[in-house]
Amino acid sequence: MIGIMHYSIVSTMNHNNPLRYKLKDHQLILASGSPRRKQLLEAMGLDFVVQSQSVAEVYPESLQHQDIPMYLAKLKAVPFSENLQQNQIILTADTVVWHNGTSLTKPNHKAAAFNMLSNLSGDWHEVITAVCITTSHTQQTVVETTRVKCDAFTDDIIQCYIETHHPFDKAGGYGIQEWIGLVGITEIQGSYTNVVGLPTQLVYKTLMELTV
Repeated sequence: MIGIMHYSIVSTMNHNNPLRYKLKDHQLILASGSPRRKQLLEAMGLDFVVQSQSVAEVYPESLQHQDIPMYLAKLKAVPFSENLQQNQIILTADTVVWHNGTSLTKPNHKAAAFNMLSNLSGDWHEVITAVCITTSHTQQTVVETTRVKCDAFTDDIIQCYIETHHPFDKAGGYGIQEWIGLVGITEIQGSYTNVVGLPTQLVYKTLMELTV
């Protein structure tokens, strides 16, 4: 059974927000249970609702790099397609961490998280987020890629982070906005909010250009 959470978010920003004004006659739906994506949309000053629907995040093994989150972001929009109203806009997203030709998913236990962070230690990786905007008459998918450099993590740093933050809902096993980002990320090239979970500037631009 598909579980749905539905609740309204009231923006604290005024009506001079250009995007909020553009979408005033539409319902923006964030189809994600990610608290980071919710917080970022709130910070953008948008009114939206959250409807989280469970989708098996399975993709063809032949997919590589940005094709993986693009596929999954579109897949997450499928449950909404049948009953989508003309005034509704669905926002779905998927983030992957790409390192040495491999997509790092969400670790499902401590050992997996430890192995991921050990592999990322002292090296660059890419954080790739695909955002899919779906309406009753159109669908557009855009992609943001950010390069991130990790410091050389000691085992103590990795263990401390896993024990205190339990990063099992995060691709690559870490959140840049958390403790490990403060002490262990040495450089980023590109969008910071993309690494958090949603490339806000790209979302803003895409929604502003959307024909509604």
